[in-house]
Amino acid sequence: PHRLVVDLPSTKFAINAKDVKARGLVRSVRYGDLGEGVSRLILTGKGPFAVDRLDVLKNDDSSGYRIAIDMSAASVREFDAALANQALTTGSTVSSDKGGRVGTGPVSNPGHRFTVVIDPGHGGIDGGAEGLNGTVEKNVTLAFATELRERLAAVGKYDVFMTRETDQFLRLDDRVRIARQHEADLLISIHADTIRVKGLRGATVYTVSDKASDPEAQALADRENLSDQFAGMEIKDDNKEVTDILIDLIRRETHSFSMSFAQTLVGQLSTSVGLINNPQRSASFKVLKAPDVPSVLVELGYLSNAKDEAQLLSADWRGKAAQSITNAIALFASTKAGAGTGG
Repeated sequence: PHRLVVDLPSTKFAINAKDVKARGLVRSVRYGDLGEGVSRLILTGKGPFAVDRLDVLKNDDSSGYRIAIDMSAASVREFDAALANQALTTGSTVSSDKGGRVGTGPVSNPGHRFTVVIDPGHGGIDGGAEGLNGTVEKNVTLAFATELRERLAAVGKYDVFMTRETDQFLRLDDRVRIARQHEADLLISIHADTIRVKGLRGATVYTVSDKASDPEAQALADRENLSDQFAGMEIKDDNKEVTDILIDLIRRETHSFSMSFAQTLVGQLSTSVGLINNPQRSASFKVLKAPDVPSVLVELGYLSNAKDEAQLLSADWRGKAAQSITNAIALFASTKAGAGTGG
């Protein structure tokens, strides 16, 4: 896509997203926090363009600043030349190291307790799906993840971490890295998507698989895997063939644990919340690909369905769903401990 990406020091955007209307050469406008003291503005063009002017100006009649950007239509050749010569218009960035927060080394966890990492999907500039009444997925996932963390902490048997605790953007590989850093026994990624079929509603539990269980599962994975690109990040091909037989065995064991937990989770959720038909599905979700961390992605419901959207905003419903997941984790943790692999 033809995009202008502007990175700024941590910025509070004093505008309502619903009031931002793209027009002229611009097809869409997105903005938000990337974390690490950086905010980002992304303008996606309807075609190739040139940036004739870009200034940050102090407001004359109020506090704060404004960004003034003049754009003009350009040829593909001119746009490509700008990509080569002007970093501001590259439309992508290379992810920098995040230090200890997502370091590759494990966090010291003496007397390792069963460890759960909860991943609230999306965040920051990546809002995720949007409901019929304007509910934004990133807010739903964070609220639910916080509820789940509190319930797990109340049990007193687990170490519980979240990949994000605020409205911040995280790359998919950073989410996986955080789980591995904490030597997680389980990663649960929380989402609430939309779908074209407005009548479809209910929760779904996904595990990773190179071959999707059905077209809808693969379509969802494709959308979720675009999270980094949506935020203007450079996409690298990490799909390297693994030939080490030991790693392959670890992957197989991890997948077996993931499938086992998914089955347990579906059973627990069925007692308290509605599920879609065939609620246990699979596809190639990047966030579930840690070779040594059993992982599932939970679609709480569909924001494209009015009843699901209302439920996702209900504290009572969140409590029931979070308790079902807590119960499933207790069953899984006891089984895994009995197998001598954790807890």
